[in-house]
Amino acid sequence: MAQMPQNEDQYRAQRIENRAKLAELGYAPYGHAFSRTGTLKEIREGFAEGREVAVAGRIMTKRRMGKLMFIHLGDGSDAFQILLKRDVVGETPYNAAKLLDLGDIIGVKGTLFTTQAGEKTVDVAAWDLLSKAIRQPPEKWHGLQDQEERYRRRYLDLMSNPESRARFDKRHKILLGIRNFLTSKGFIEVETPIMQGQAGGAAAKPFYTHHNALDREMVLRIAPELYLKRLIVGGFDKVFELGKDFRNEGIDRTHNPEFTVLEVYEAYGDRTSMKRLIEGLLPYLCDTVLGTRKVPYGTEGEVIDFEPPYREVSQQELIRERMGEDWFSLDYETARARAAEAGLEMVPEIVDMLTLSHEVYDKLIEKTLRQPTFVTRIPKQYVPLAKACPDDPELVDVFEFVVAGKELCPGYTEQNDPDAQRVAFSRQVEADAEPMDQDFVEALEYGMPPTGGLGMGIDRLVMFLTGAEAIRDVLLFPQMKSEG
Repeated sequence: MAQMPQNEDQYRAQRIENRAKLAELGYAPYGHAFSRTGTLKEIREGFAEGREVAVAGRIMTKRRMGKLMFIHLGDGSDAFQILLKRDVVGETPYNAAKLLDLGDIIGVKGTLFTTQAGEKTVDVAAWDLLSKAIRQPPEKWHGLQDQEERYRRRYLDLMSNPESRARFDKRHKILLGIRNFLTSKGFIEVETPIMQGQAGGAAAKPFYTHHNALDREMVLRIAPELYLKRLIVGGFDKVFELGKDFRNEGIDRTHNPEFTVLEVYEAYGDRTSMKRLIEGLLPYLCDTVLGTRKVPYGTEGEVIDFEPPYREVSQQELIRERMGEDWFSLDYETARARAAEAGLEMVPEIVDMLTLSHEVYDKLIEKTLRQPTFVTRIPKQYVPLAKACPDDPELVDVFEFVVAGKELCPGYTEQNDPDAQRVAFSRQVEADAEPMDQDFVEALEYGMPPTGGLGMGIDRLVMFLTGAEAIRDVLLFPQMKSEG
């Protein structure tokens, strides 16, 4: 009996030897274009006894029974059995097929039939080698188990873990669904600069780069907001952008420095028009992508119900519910003691009642909001790009849309008063040391109509709709530390 390879190097050497033998038999190891009848999924769905087909895929399993060889091919859409008979394909093609390894990609032509065991199969008349794999694929039944390896070598993850491929297929359908929904509502998709002269539209630390031709420092955008609002000034009524933002900040289960966002702006709208948009978009995605509005989330059997309407509640009301009706009439020291008793960690940044209340909401309350909730009436200090509430200039007319304890999407009645925007920017400049976007303020001076806007983290949305527990599970190639 031949000695079997014992490690990866020996497997690779054996595969290289098989590649050479196949070439000697006339099978070019890296093949040619191959015209398929359809994907394996389409072949299964359109199955008809006796139908002639041409299919291709990667070898997932292979077993011989005398003059018969059973192979399962996979192409990402499905897996399908093929049968090679020595008396049908011929002596040389059959012997050549013995040299095929798991992971090799082949194309076959043949006729569909059903085996006695009831399995739909291609009875192969001819086959050809399209690509020879000289590395051993992950073990079929268990796939790529090491989580770090699944992220670093996503191609192996997709090859061996069907649930991973299915998740990214859903991501594609979610993005397509967003575009279809917004386009049907009269919105126009646009593209704005990713490399910008200065950061704007959010409070975040940017990535810096240098533009050689212009000899100037640039940043990768932290948000497209200010450019999209310039388009509203210019006369676009309804615009959206689906694209990448970059923030030079931490990595955790729900954050990645490079991430996908949806930003939407509607002239003559406000926070309530953005609320209606959310209550239309999310059920639409649930219906078209998932087939249900009740979405399982996490490992504890939790179900998120996306059937509108969603709860709307002010941040102040939520704080009173948790900390007591008298919370906002307390002196700072009494409130601080009550917050500590409730479990809030007293970090040095907490220096006044405003910050304390914000921390109470952020650390103690938000995570308890499991079902879709619009949290409204946020202190103006935390949202410099929104208009004040008509009845209270200290609060802004916005919502934070929270699902499963995480903010999914803020929505604003956008600030269109250039003087008020200049003042808000001035406060932000003092806090962040970032220059004011004077051109944007000047644009507002030409007149921007009343506008509603929202920004949604697409990666986090995909997490909710696919049941993924970490953002890296929904990014094909997440940012990773260097190996070693």
